[in-house]
Amino acid sequence: MLLLDYDGTLTPIVERPELAHLSPEMKECLQGLAKNPRLTLGIISGRTLGDLQERVGINGIIYAANHGLEIEGPSLSFVHPAAKKTVPLLRSLSQDISKAIVGIKGARIDNKGLTLSLHYRLVDESQLDELNKIFTEIVKPSLASGQIRITPSKKAYDIRPAANWDKGKAVEFTAQELTGEGKPLMLFLGDDVTDYDGFRTVDMNGGISIFVGEETTKPLAQYFLYSPREVYLFLGMLRETLSSQ
Repeated sequence: MLLLDYDGTLTPIVERPELAHLSPEMKECLQGLAKNPRLTLGIISGRTLGDLQERVGINGIIYAANHGLEIEGPSLSFVHPAAKKTVPLLRSLSQDISKAIVGIKGARIDNKGLTLSLHYRLVDESQLDELNKIFTEIVKPSLASGQIRITPSKKAYDIRPAANWDKGKAVEFTAQELTGEGKPLMLFLGDDVTDYDGFRTVDMNGGISIFVGEETTKPLAQYFLYSPREVYLFLGMLRETLSSQ
């Protein structure tokens, strides 16, 4: 089972999420892997399900969206129950945050239905403290009541339901649903702090975890690839190896 993050893994990190497009070469490589009967391919991302499916555009594979809170694939359809209950609260928070950050250039709230993301990549450093203060004040009551949790990602804050669920749990759930008692060899590639849970789950189950990005002193995964370009080369070699056996 091969599971891949989207932004920063299959595509380079860009200023705005809507600009992250899958290259024709990468898509062709993924299509080749998806056709191999020896491999189950999945894309796991913080994006919405519809957005992820549209950007990747490959039928018959696993799509785990909103950090694994919703999963679609062959004979698999799942939405975490806690996520459904939190939708009205997230809608309200999105509206409040959107109004409050009007004066902060570059700040943007993205309502993804089951989660929210506050993006600050384009915010001037001089306004970051103000943005953090506004954000903290708005989410504080919902945090205190245990309805949501905040997780940092690359130049963004993710607001999620306070459920015991993450990419690691999503990986484990998907493997169990598709293989039953059997445990497939799992490969997980990701570039962000939101992928660490996936790395841990894969490592604990004897799989292979690969961090995409600059190597750090703190081991995040078993192996490193430095860029989406290297991911493409790795996937190409994997495709060749599987096809020749």
